[in-house]
Amino acid sequence: MRYWLMKSEPDETSIDHLAAEPARLFEWTGVRNYQARNFMRDEMRPGDLVLFWHSSCPEPGIAGLAEVAAPAHPDSSQFDPASPYHDPKSDPAQPRWLCVDVRFVKKTRLVSPAELRQHPPLEGMTVLKRGNRLSITPVTAEEWAYLMDLLGVDGIG
Repeated sequence: MRYWLMKSEPDETSIDHLAAEPARLFEWTGVRNYQARNFMRDEMRPGDLVLFWHSSCPEPGIAGLAEVAAPAHPDSSQFDPASPYHDPKSDPAQPRWLCVDVRFVKKTRLVSPAELRQHPPLEGMTVLKRGNRLSITPVTAEEWAYLMDLLGVDGIG
């Protein structure tokens, strides 16, 4: 099992959206960075756990937990001309962009980047590094365990 941090703008898809439909699989569309795409394609597997991060909002940070529920598959938004993520150069026979499906696990209290920075065991987290803009980053098993303790979450991961 691997651990990930996945960023989403809460006005588009928030942890509350997932919590409202816990059995639904949410397609993680709109990733348009090759490194993040490659994480989904090459390394993410069903059962991997996710820190659900609210981004590009007044209060960014960890807002909950999710799990990867389906392996990488073509991102449907790349072929939809009405989508802000439409990519007219992507060929349906050779899709350029992939996504995974995620499912709700648990809503947590919001943990801001400022709070994360107060914990030395988390100083290596990619999300805290200057200039990091990736929407998907790996989380180490040690970081995950520390965060589960910080959040008071037992039995997940």
